[in-house]
Amino acid sequence: MIYGFDDFELDTAAFELRRRGERVPLEPQVFDVLAYLVAHHDRVVTKAELLDEVWGDRFVSESALTSRIKAARRAVDDDGTTQRLLRTVHGRGFRFTGAVTERSARAPSGGSSGERGRLPLQQVRYARAADGVRLAYARVGTGPPLVKAANWLTHLRVDWESIVWGHWLRDLSAHHELVHYDQRASGLSDWQVEDVSFEAWVRDLGTVIDAAGLERCALLGVSQGAAVAVAFAAAHPERVSRLVLFGPYAMGRSRRARTEQERREAAMMLEVVETTWAADTSMFRQMFAAQFMPEGTPEQWDAFDAHQRLTASPANARRLLTTAAGIDVRDVAPQVQAPTLVLHARDDRRIPLQQGELLASLIPGARFVTLESANHLLLDGEPAWTTFVEEVEAFLAE
Repeated sequence: MIYGFDDFELDTAAFELRRRGERVPLEPQVFDVLAYLVAHHDRVVTKAELLDEVWGDRFVSESALTSRIKAARRAVDDDGTTQRLLRTVHGRGFRFTGAVTERSARAPSGGSSGERGRLPLQQVRYARAADGVRLAYARVGTGPPLVKAANWLTHLRVDWESIVWGHWLRDLSAHHELVHYDQRASGLSDWQVEDVSFEAWVRDLGTVIDAAGLERCALLGVSQGAAVAVAFAAAHPERVSRLVLFGPYAMGRSRRARTEQERREAAMMLEVVETTWAADTSMFRQMFAAQFMPEGTPEQWDAFDAHQRLTASPANARRLLTTAAGIDVRDVAPQVQAPTLVLHARDDRRIPLQQGELLASLIPGARFVTLESANHLLLDGEPAWTTFVEEVEAFLAE
């Protein structure tokens, strides 16, 4: 459903809160709280009911619920004093008091109606990491399992309709059961987390594989996800049948910086991310999009820009980039035993081709394929994307 109130639309299918058409970034639990209250605006929702619906059997303090209520109020410009939309009923719970309209969610955008009708059903589920962080993962398609390690930045529900990520999910699930997930602190996974270390990322990959009930599977790592997949494959050789890496790097930006200028640029990138992230317009985010897709259209850049703002808070974006910048898997890469295919765009503007070549040289027996593109994220319809899909399918079928 899409619920309308004031200047807002709350789209439960796309997992979006929009104000006058612009997406409002929300932590997943805050969205869940707001969506439940809006959907049940005809009555008071007790605290116990809200805790049970949003957190299930996980123990959560009342202070955590209070903080989510405050965040929901801020998102819809509700004053905690006047409580014009979201009212606290003392001793009972909460009630959404705004005038609400309802209509069916829109059909997925992009492609013909026939193409949209053939899209397989994606199932979104949740797994608990050892430290209690809730990880959102999805399964789509049929065939041998292919697990994609999380990378910067994804959103399980939004990606499916995205002109940036949609073709990845569509084509990779055509002959496989694709399992993919949002990394901690972004997307549909928990945003308020203490540990965003590289080690936590590797453990999260194992958590999702376990939750999907897979003993052994092929892994796909894209960009920073490639290093995560490499580290997992090195530590758990018995669980990885094949390894596919695209646009990878053995060393993050901070680790490969050699000059003082390069180190200053790496540090400046982190600072600018946090200070400009939430702005309605940002030349930096446009530059960021152009790095990922220099051959993209303005529409694709705008979609990538909006996608980033939706999937992470400014502080979390900086934390995630900081961890990625410090990646170094040179020591563990030689321990990978699985047959490995490494692909990299020749003129990649985000990650130098040499980083892909270095990682391939460190993994025993890895095959390296250079793709004729400048895009770090390959675009639907470009020749390099067709080559990528053909190479991956042939490799996984061996």
